[in-house]
Amino acid sequence: MKKGILLGLILVACFYESNAQYGGRYGRGYRRERFQEIQNFKPSLDVSIGYGFPNLDKYLLTDFYNYYQGSTTQTGPVIASVDYHFTPRMAIGVMVNYGKVSRPYYNAYTGEQDFTGSITNTALLLNFTRYLGSSQKILPYTRTAIGINTGTSKYVTSDGGKAADTDEGTSLAYQVGMGVQFNATKNGGFFVEAGYGKYILSGGLKLRF
Repeated sequence: MKKGILLGLILVACFYESNAQYGGRYGRGYRRERFQEIQNFKPSLDVSIGYGFPNLDKYLLTDFYNYYQGSTTQTGPVIASVDYHFTPRMAIGVMVNYGKVSRPYYNAYTGEQDFTGSITNTALLLNFTRYLGSSQKILPYTRTAIGINTGTSKYVTSDGGKAADTDEGTSLAYQVGMGVQFNATKNGGFFVEAGYGKYILSGGLKLRF
């Protein structure tokens, strides 16, 4: 609940700050610069695909009394998003993350592995991007995304038996971060990003239509 409230405040702050960028300063030169920026801007549909590391879904795996955990293996998250870039400084869209994490659980008394836990997760998030510069080549941005995890978790013994009951309900998913987009051509380029939520570091390609 506290995370949900915090992310809600972040979303409100992003909208407020973006509006303030256009209405909070009244210098004549600033208004002329903004007017030219808007006049030259053409809305676009931005499609990106990338890969994040590490997969922070590992923290959704359950801790069990009298068991300690081994090393985590991961796939993804693979990141895909479609965003409508509707003003020079703002875009809104949908982001999907897919990944899998697993780790062994060892008996604290015998030291032997009793079972393996895994989560295969698809997260669907509403994505808000705020661009911080006007350069067409190097474009810093901030990202705020919030949505739901729809993963399935399993705790399975070596012989395929069920080691523990799991809660298969949905949970909060979020990602906040800062990144830089490098536009190699007018039709797109690549990006690098650092943040927290689903991953800490990511990179990939972005195309503009």
